[in-house]
Amino acid sequence: MVRLYNLHPFGSQQVVRCQQEPERVCCGGQDALFVAAGCKVEAFCVEPREPEPARPRCSFSTLGQVLHLSYSEAGDYLVTIEEKNKATFLRAYVNWRSKTTENSRVCIRMVGHGVEGCFREASKDQMSIIEIPLSEPPLCISSCPITGDLLVGCNNKLVLFSLKWQVVHEGFSILDFERSLVIHIDSILPIEISFCAGYIAVISDLEVLILRLEFTPKDEASVDPSPLTKDSPARLAIMEAGTKGDARTQLAPALESEDFVVCQKPTELLGEVSRQSGLSITLESVGLKEEKAGPSRVHSILYRRFTPDVSYVLPEDTRLHSLQLLPIYQTGAVSADGKSSPQEKELLSLFCFFSLPHIGYLYMAVKSVELMSVYQYPEKSQQAVLTPQFLHVITSNNLQCFTVRCSAAAARDADPYVDTTLKACPPVSLDICALRMQLFIGLKAICHFRNHIILLTKAGTEDIPERRKLSKSLLSRKDGSIRHKSPSAMEAGWNLYIVNTISTVQLYKEMVDYSKTYKNMRTQSCIHLLSEAHLLVRAALMDPCLTEPGEKEELLEAFRESCGHLGDCYSRLDTQYSHLALPYYKMSGLSMTDVLTRIDSVVEDGSQNAERGLLFYINHSLYENVDEELSEELAAKVSQIFSAAEPKQLPHVLCSPCMKNVDPLLAMNYLKKLNTSGLSSVLVTLTKAAMALKMGDLQMYKNEIKCQTERELVRGFILEPRLLIQQKRGQVVPTAFAAHLKETHPELLVTSILGLQKNSKVGVEEADAFFKVLCGKDDDVIPQLLVDFWEAQLVSSVSEVVLQELFFKLLSQYIWRLSQKQPPDTKPLRNPEDLINSCSHYGLIYPWVNFLTSSDSLHDQNYAEDLSKLQSLICGPSFDVASILPFLEPLSEDTSAGLSIHILCLSRLKEHEHAINLLLDRCPEAVIPYAHHELKEEGPRALWWKKLLPDLCQRIRQGGEKYEVHLSSLKETLAVAATELELRDFLNVLPEDGTAAFFLPYLLYSSRKKSVT
Repeated sequence: MVRLYNLHPFGSQQVVRCQQEPERVCCGGQDALFVAAGCKVEAFCVEPREPEPARPRCSFSTLGQVLHLSYSEAGDYLVTIEEKNKATFLRAYVNWRSKTTENSRVCIRMVGHGVEGCFREASKDQMSIIEIPLSEPPLCISSCPITGDLLVGCNNKLVLFSLKWQVVHEGFSILDFERSLVIHIDSILPIEISFCAGYIAVISDLEVLILRLEFTPKDEASVDPSPLTKDSPARLAIMEAGTKGDARTQLAPALESEDFVVCQKPTELLGEVSRQSGLSITLESVGLKEEKAGPSRVHSILYRRFTPDVSYVLPEDTRLHSLQLLPIYQTGAVSADGKSSPQEKELLSLFCFFSLPHIGYLYMAVKSVELMSVYQYPEKSQQAVLTPQFLHVITSNNLQCFTVRCSAAAARDADPYVDTTLKACPPVSLDICALRMQLFIGLKAICHFRNHIILLTKAGTEDIPERRKLSKSLLSRKDGSIRHKSPSAMEAGWNLYIVNTISTVQLYKEMVDYSKTYKNMRTQSCIHLLSEAHLLVRAALMDPCLTEPGEKEELLEAFRESCGHLGDCYSRLDTQYSHLALPYYKMSGLSMTDVLTRIDSVVEDGSQNAERGLLFYINHSLYENVDEELSEELAAKVSQIFSAAEPKQLPHVLCSPCMKNVDPLLAMNYLKKLNTSGLSSVLVTLTKAAMALKMGDLQMYKNEIKCQTERELVRGFILEPRLLIQQKRGQVVPTAFAAHLKETHPELLVTSILGLQKNSKVGVEEADAFFKVLCGKDDDVIPQLLVDFWEAQLVSSVSEVVLQELFFKLLSQYIWRLSQKQPPDTKPLRNPEDLINSCSHYGLIYPWVNFLTSSDSLHDQNYAEDLSKLQSLICGPSFDVASILPFLEPLSEDTSAGLSIHILCLSRLKEHEHAINLLLDRCPEAVIPYAHHELKEEGPRALWWKKLLPDLCQRIRQGGEKYEVHLSSLKETLAVAATELELRDFLNVLPEDGTAAFFLPYLLYSSRKKSVT
């Protein structure tokens, strides 16, 4: 479907004053126009701001009549196919800008011939003509806009010439070509070719072929893996059957007789399937530099064959024309906020266009081969030219302008986040739009560059009177910027026009004004036209030639404005596409306040509901735009909208930080209506409690809270975390509700935050920051409520990674408090007994530890609890003792608490000898309990008689105040040794200087044990 809009993309026109009647026209680079007439080429400099829009630059003679000409910006050369005496020649004109006069010197040379001795320093300012010999007559030409390589079409083959620079001497190089590749394509006579970035498009009268060259090292295969010849069974089958699923394949072929023309059925093969076309495609590498990597394989990615509508029509009435490969580059890609960043010019997308007389086809060709758009012309077309913004088509008397979808496809190739809640772009499948049909007489050719359209008209003598009548209406504009043709030009019957298109921003504004006529009648038409305007600006921003900051900023402003207009439309739309209001508003840069202010569909009372698009935008924005606070008026309006349209969402809406200024009494009234509507829930209860706190009504708050159990309240906080914790400018902000719970129900607060973390509603760092901010502590100070939260995490099930991190946090805090004798700022929620009974990570404290701490007067209960928790954690089964040894330095061994922790760690690390030494020095009362608990296994068991027995004997001999303790420990040690050892082994471990009477009871016990056994 083609939509028709009466817009004005054409701004003014000027006449190019050529000396002779033009035959061929070609645009060059940013400012050049080449006109071929007879055996001469005129070059014009096109500067729209100059008084003379097309100023003659130079002219040069050709060998014969110019049949084809093409310009390459890469290399700045012009290549022509010329005919003289029924022979065709291929020539390239290099350094043509240096030809200032008709009689300036020209150098003629042959491709590949040595030039070192022929050029001097003066040759830098001399135009060169490069003769390019071919074994067969050239039929068509094309140059790659990126590399400048030249492709020449001949009968059944394509010849590729690589552009190169030959160094004549230091500081002086000349442009040259090298024949590098021949592509043989049987049974195709190319009438037009196009070459870009390794992609080749070829058309014959009714066939289209797109190839992709694969550049790999030359030692690999250089032929398509399975070429099919012209008469292969596959090709015959395709000719006979056509393509399944295509309605056009149902056309019957003409009778197969010598007296009739055989019309094959239409075929469309995409991607790898196109290899089934049966065309034989082979590569022949002819490059001289073998070490240079070149194309070694060719892939067919599209084959399409058309058929006449009737059995026989003249070829010129049905043949394909206007083949073009259009590249779009990465430079200038538009981001979500409408900004574009300069990047290196690299190919982003590639599109292929070709046309029949009454219909044109536009394909995507890079990432996937797909038919993107089909253009229906009201009249038979003569020629068409594709640009990133428009398709311009000429018929015999009309210049038509259609919109294209290239920028929409390129936007999706450039940005994977398009078509999400972050960004949006109008679809590629958007209906085609015809902007303008402009009258001309005798249109013959069209070409395009920058914002200029070049038209060649040739009218017969009989058309001149009618043309004179229409001359006053050609391109009529209010600003009167049109230059009418001179009488001499009109009498000649031909003209060459430069039609200037208006600026993108001006046409965009005209589209926006035009869309207002549909605003209150047909919303879809309004969206369509605004989408066209948006794509127009997108395409302009992708132009690599866009370098002026002022122009770019103007386009960016138009881009943001267009996003705002589209957001307005989709916010009023109640369809499956209404969600697009959100990404378009995001890309517009409008704040939520701006959007709510400009939306006129927001209802002032509850009699009607707002549309889904607006609700979707507000709902998401209240979650994402947390740094924006709505005014009391707008907050009331949002509350009213959701109360009427989506009452279930109202509690979530009221909990948003954006709704901070909402009137709590008004919000409470809306929430009470939810109860009467049967929508009462724990979330509504908590929201009402939050509003009661905001009003300062503690009694109402208590009445709401006591209606729910603690488990239900936790579930409500999980449903809406913003009741407790919010984000402001990237910082965690506890709510007034959380502050009140901290003072009245700290257990509920800790349990709720734990529930949020287990349900992935808050992260680990976010939860820690929440408690620090709530308790008013700095980053270096840990409040007791956070320690309670860590302990609650250990009680619950946590992963191994989180477990080790929690161990480190708790141990660090316990050790810091014990070393600084710093009491907690609030009463701990759990004592050591609670943790040991409810958490498997807290183990029972070893009995010998009590001997170490019993002598210390621990009058501070908090200090004692911290020590017990630390001891219990070290005694637990999950704790890695080696990981905390570096952090034990603040706990001195001089204190009983520090000593107990150090010896606990030694015992867990199986360093029993070291631990026994410390105990004998500091607390010998604990030696025997320690030995009974720790020296149970077979290996450490020998320490009783190998370590304890000699050490105790030595200390007894030394005497001292601990003599009685040492003596008692020695007796226990001898009892264990006598029990465990044989009599002979027991005698060996006894000290030689001991008194026999002392050891006699143990010897008797050992001997009796032996006699019994």
